[in-house]
Amino acid sequence: MGYMDKYREWLEDEYFDEDTKEELRSITDKGEIEDRFYTDLKFGTAGLRGKIGAGTNRMNIYTVALATQGLAQTIVNRGQEAMDRGVAIAYDVRQYSDVFSEIAARVLAANGIKTYLFDGIRPTPVLSFTVRRLNTISGIVVTASHNPREYNGYKVYWEDGSQILDEIADEILAEIANIETYSQIEMMDLDEAVEKGLIVYIGKEIDDEYNQKILDGAINEDIDKDIKVVYTPLNGTGNIPVRRVLRERGFTNIVVVPEQENPDYKFTTVGYPNPEDPKAFDYALKLGKEVDADILVATDPDADRIAMVAKDSEGEYIFFNGNQTGALLVNYILSARKANGTLPGNAAIVKSIVTGDLGRAIAEKYGVDTFETLTGFKFICAKANEWEETKEHTFIFGYEESIGYTYGTLVRDKDAVVSSMLIIEMAAYYKKQGKNMVQVLEDIYSEFGYYSEKLISIVLEGVEGSKRISRMMEEFRANPLETIEDMKLERTIDYLLDDTGNSKSNVLKYYLSDGSWYAVRPSGTEPKIKIYIYSKAEDMEESKRKIAAIEENVTKKLYSIE
Repeated sequence: MGYMDKYREWLEDEYFDEDTKEELRSITDKGEIEDRFYTDLKFGTAGLRGKIGAGTNRMNIYTVALATQGLAQTIVNRGQEAMDRGVAIAYDVRQYSDVFSEIAARVLAANGIKTYLFDGIRPTPVLSFTVRRLNTISGIVVTASHNPREYNGYKVYWEDGSQILDEIADEILAEIANIETYSQIEMMDLDEAVEKGLIVYIGKEIDDEYNQKILDGAINEDIDKDIKVVYTPLNGTGNIPVRRVLRERGFTNIVVVPEQENPDYKFTTVGYPNPEDPKAFDYALKLGKEVDADILVATDPDADRIAMVAKDSEGEYIFFNGNQTGALLVNYILSARKANGTLPGNAAIVKSIVTGDLGRAIAEKYGVDTFETLTGFKFICAKANEWEETKEHTFIFGYEESIGYTYGTLVRDKDAVVSSMLIIEMAAYYKKQGKNMVQVLEDIYSEFGYYSEKLISIVLEGVEGSKRISRMMEEFRANPLETIEDMKLERTIDYLLDDTGNSKSNVLKYYLSDGSWYAVRPSGTEPKIKIYIYSKAEDMEESKRKIAAIEENVTKKLYSIE
C-alpha cells in the first residue's frame, strides 16, 4: 500500500478520531504527507521514537496502541505467570506522555496483563528500578529523552530492568506484523481496569526505596558539603528526585534555575533540551555567575543523562563533555574505593565502542578490567546482568560519551539521579583538598596523556535524508580513507561483520597509525549520521590539531556523497 493509500485510509476509516482526520486534512504539502505515511514508525531495540502527530510514521495514540498490542501478545505467549507479573509504566513531561502511558496500560489490561502505572512523571531510571523491585516481566517508559520538543517516544524494558535486546524486539515486531488493522487492537476502559485490579497506581513507596538505595551507595564522607551547586532539570523529571537525594546526602547549598524548575513540554527556555549541548546551560551559567557557584549540573527531560560545568582557578566556567566527565568519575570511584578498601578484586567498568579510552587507562592503574559494548545502555547493562549470574566480574561503573553514566547495579540503565550525587560528591571531595574539577582533569591528563575527542552530527531529515545516510555508510564501508596527513589507516572494524562478540551493528571504526581513531554510525533515534573522533598526544595542542585534521578529511568525504 502506497503512502497516499494509507493517508486516505486514515481519513476514511471510522476507527480514527475526528481530531486526527482534521489534522491530516490541514496538510497542504504532499512531501509532509509522504513523510507521515511512507513507512511505519520503526519499532527497534530502543522502542519507538518520532515526531508527535497523525500518521503511521508519527507518535500518536494509534502507533502507541499498536506497539503495545505487539508487546502484550509477546507477554501472553509466555503464559499466565508472565501476565500476572505484569508491566510497570512510567512517563516523562513531554506532550501526551501521560496519554500515551494510559493508552498502553489500557491495551495491556484488555489482554489480561496487570499494569503498575506511576501516579505522575518519573525519571527513566526509576522505571528500570521498578521493574526489578516489583519483579515485572516488562516495563515501558514514555519519553523522547533529550530530543527536540516535537518528539515523543516509547521504550520497552524486560524483566532484568534493561531495555530489550534484539531477541525480544524481533518477537514484538513479529507480533505487530500480525496485526492487520488498528481496529484489532484491544483496549479496556480505564475505570474498569482499575476496578478489576488490572491497573494499579504506584508512587511514593517506590521513590522512597530508590532514593535510600542511592544514598546507601555514597562513597566518601570526607567532603565539603557546603559546595555551591547550581542545578537545572531543564523543565524535566529530575527536579524532585535530584534535589531530594542531594538534600538528604547533606549538601546545603543547592540553587535551582527557577525558569527551568517545573515541567514544560514546550521547553520554552531551551528549545533542544540536551545537556550534552553547552547551550543548554545558558540559564544555569547566568545564575552560576550571580551566586558564584563551584559547579553547575543539568539533567535531560527524563533524567537519565547529566552534564556538568565547573569553575576554574580564574573564575571561568568550563564545560565538560561526556568523555571527560566519565573519566573523572572512573578516576574518583576507583581511587576512593581503593583507598577505603571496598574495591572488589574482580571489579570491572563497561563503556561503549564509541567512548574514549582515557577511562580504560585509569582503570588499568587500579587493576580494573574494561569491557566494550555497542552503543546503548541495554548493551552496557547486559554485562551487569551477565555477571550477576556468572559472578565473573563485579559491575562497578558503566558509561558512554553521550553523557550517560550508571554506578553499581541499582538500575540497569543510565541514571542521572545517582550520577548527580556522585558528581557533586566528587566535586566536594576535591574542593576540600583545594582543587576544582578543571585542575583534577589536568592532573589526569598529566598522568595518562592528553586525550581529545569530538562528536560531529550531520542532520539529514526525511526520506531523502535517510537514503543519503545509507549511501554515506556504503561509501565509507567500500572506500575508507587510507591516509589523513601522516596518519595511516591500520585497522578497520565493521560491526556488521564484527567478530568481537558484540551483536551486529551499522558502525564503522577506523584505527590510525598514531593511536588516533574515529567511528561513523547512523543515530538510532534521530535523523543523523554521527562521527566520533579521538586522539592522544603528549600535549593538548597537538591532540586537538589531530582532531581537526581528522574532522576536515572525514567530513569532506561525507559531504561529497550526494
